[in-house]
Amino acid sequence: MKKDIHPKYYQAKVTCACGNTFTVGSTLPEIKVEVCAKCHSFFTGQEKLVDTAGRVERFKKMMEKRAQLNQKKSK
Repeated sequence: MKKDIHPKYYQAKVTCACGNTFTVGSTLPEIKVEVCAKCHSFFTGQEKLVDTAGRVERFKKMMEKRAQLNQKKSK
């Protein structure tokens, strides 16, 4: 085996944008992340309902139109 070909392994300090810090093994000594398990909405249970430009309403309208067309066809 060749000597000194492997990268140096660190106990890296991970810092989240929310201020949470924890340690993992990595080839980098320090890692900065935007989201972690303490602040991500999936893990906190505070999921946000995002309704961009009334997509739910548009979907409901489309389904109503489709139901009306099906009723007209069956007559």
